[in-house]
Amino acid sequence: MKRTPDMLLNKIRHSLVFKLIMIMAFICFVAISVWAYFSINYQRNKAVGDTLGVADRISKTIRLGTHYSMMLNARDDIHQIIQNTATQREIENVRIYNKRGVIKFSNIESEVDTKSLPESEACIICHRGDPPLVKLTLNERKRIFSADSGHRVLGIITPIYNEPGCSEQCHFHDAKAKVLGSMELVISLQETDAEIVKYEQSIVFLALAIFVAPSFFIFLFVYKFVIGPIRQLTEETKHITCATKITRIDSHRESEIGQLATAFNTMRQRINHHQKELTKQKNEYQNLFERVPCLITVQDKNFKLINFNKEFYNKYNPKIGDFCYATYKGRTTRCSNCPVEKTFKDGKSHYSEEEGIGKNGTMEHWIVRTSPVKNAAGEIVAAMEINLDITHRKELEQRAELSEKKYHAIFNNIPNPVFVLDNDSLTILDCNESVAEVYGYGMADIVGKPFSYLFDPSQPTQEIDDIVRNTSIINSVKHRRSNNRPMFVDIWISPSEYPGQKVLLVTTSDITQRLETETQFLQAAKLATLGEMATGVAHELNQPLSVIKTASSFCIEKIRKNQEINPEILTTLLQKIDANVNRASKIINHMRDFARKSDIKLIPVDIVDILERAYEIFSQQLKVRGITVDWDITPPLAPVMTDPGRLEQVFINLLINARDAIEAKAEICHNDAGLKKKITIRGYLLDEKVHVEVEDTGTGVPADVAEKIFQPFFTTKEVGKGTGLGLSISYGIIKESSGLISIKETSEKGAVFQVILPAYRSKEQDNHEERS
Repeated sequence: MKRTPDMLLNKIRHSLVFKLIMIMAFICFVAISVWAYFSINYQRNKAVGDTLGVADRISKTIRLGTHYSMMLNARDDIHQIIQNTATQREIENVRIYNKRGVIKFSNIESEVDTKSLPESEACIICHRGDPPLVKLTLNERKRIFSADSGHRVLGIITPIYNEPGCSEQCHFHDAKAKVLGSMELVISLQETDAEIVKYEQSIVFLALAIFVAPSFFIFLFVYKFVIGPIRQLTEETKHITCATKITRIDSHRESEIGQLATAFNTMRQRINHHQKELTKQKNEYQNLFERVPCLITVQDKNFKLINFNKEFYNKYNPKIGDFCYATYKGRTTRCSNCPVEKTFKDGKSHYSEEEGIGKNGTMEHWIVRTSPVKNAAGEIVAAMEINLDITHRKELEQRAELSEKKYHAIFNNIPNPVFVLDNDSLTILDCNESVAEVYGYGMADIVGKPFSYLFDPSQPTQEIDDIVRNTSIINSVKHRRSNNRPMFVDIWISPSEYPGQKVLLVTTSDITQRLETETQFLQAAKLATLGEMATGVAHELNQPLSVIKTASSFCIEKIRKNQEINPEILTTLLQKIDANVNRASKIINHMRDFARKSDIKLIPVDIVDILERAYEIFSQQLKVRGITVDWDITPPLAPVMTDPGRLEQVFINLLINARDAIEAKAEICHNDAGLKKKITIRGYLLDEKVHVEVEDTGTGVPADVAEKIFQPFFTTKEVGKGTGLGLSISYGIIKESSGLISIKETSEKGAVFQVILPAYRSKEQDNHEERS
């Protein structure tokens, strides 16, 4: 930009150097002016004083020189003295006045005998008062005035007093007269004034030199040490927020400018650091404003758009100044419950849910939140409106509402009872309508009660809660109905979410009738097994009966013959009879217990005892058929949790099937003498599980048969020889005990059936291991 003279002048006028120089110049000017004034005045007064002294001495000399001539009245001598005196340089005029003011002597002939009035400059000195002054000081006798030629002259009046000699010798003057006349000496001040002018000029030149030289050095000093750093500071101040133009200002740290530069560098570093932070925050906030996944607008009091984010722009393509309600709500007037209007009124944040017709003509829903935008004075200048599009959520809510109604209907129409339990307390929070049908409890009667309320009261609540929390499936649990009648159920437990909390979803299935049917099947299987064991039992009972018969016959024969029976023999016979009666009773009681219906009760039992009991009730049949039994038990075997009677039935079924397989092979081989008829019973503990294997030397199990051998009513035996329930019932019994039954091995040499049951661990054992 071109600089004009006015701009240059204005810049100079406002520059620091100019101001400093002007201040210093003013101070110097005032000081020098005062000094020059007093110095010139002193020199002028001194020069005038010196001239006045000279004039006074000359006047006294003339007076003394003319005194004798006056005493002799030698006028020519006086005239000559005056003429001679007036020839000296600088003396312009010498006059002698008489007391009447007449010039009696003068170096200017034309002035002789002329009279001066008392008011004239020469006479007024003495005649300014009445009577005229007699005694005058030197200053009072002088006068300075301008000559006709224009230069100044100094005139000094010297009174001529009436001395005693004057009146006594010449007798011309009255002795009483004090002043006889006066003498005026006029000396030119032209040279004196010239010297004074030269002195004044030297003083002025000196003052100018004193003014210019310091000003110049002040300018250099200020420019070097003040203006330069200040200009650099000024230049750097323009770029103080620019991170790419950082120049460190170097200066002496000891000087004020150096301290200012150091402070400026520190300030700039801090400002630059804060500027970076502000820029970073600005960019972050701008990015947040632009990228936040919701609609943001800034509106004025007239609901016109001042600003908006990218999300809003991409969706509605608005323009600055558009009305908000027309841009994305499809309205011609503002909303009736406008939160922006409320924010402008009270300056607070407001919330609302709104809906409108979107750009695509469909209904849209928003959650709206507003907040005021204030200026530095705290006045509300705009309102920020944040809109979250909840159209999809509203659609989902509507679907969820329909789905909730749908699933609530399904929940209530599930034929099995369903309970919703609190995850921590196992309190019943909700249940379906099937609970009333199966249990007889209304919702008001059962909700709020612990789930253990439905169990057998004799079972500890804590034990029930532990089982429910740690198990997903519980089989054959005894529950009670509202009339306290017992029922058996299977329970399925799964974690789920219930509005706002974690719950357990519990489904129960009434298996009372099924268990009764299974019990009937089990009882039928037991009776079938008893039928199978009839021959063996008869042999078992026949032996003790034969002993009893023999002993009783011996005693009867002796009594008939009136023979005395040896007491020792009698004691032995009675002991035999007693032992065999006990043996028969044991066999009968065992069969009676086996055939009796009993409730399912899982207790810890020794599996070896169960095996021995099964073998004992069936051993005679095996002996009759020539089948040997080998025992291969690896101690110790841990107890298992099962129903002892039902587990015994499993092993009896396995022994019967092994016997039949061996008999079938014997028929195929036509009683080959080399055929092995052997059943091996193994038992061992592996991986905290008890394994029992029943191996036979029979025909084995074909592959197509092995796949369905545990299915109900499936049998490979001839009609009338098997019910098809033995292995299927055995499968169910083992499963109820959390175990597994399977065919481990099978071939033409025989088959191996395996039963695996989890080992029972008491709480004392668990606590002992934890302490260890």
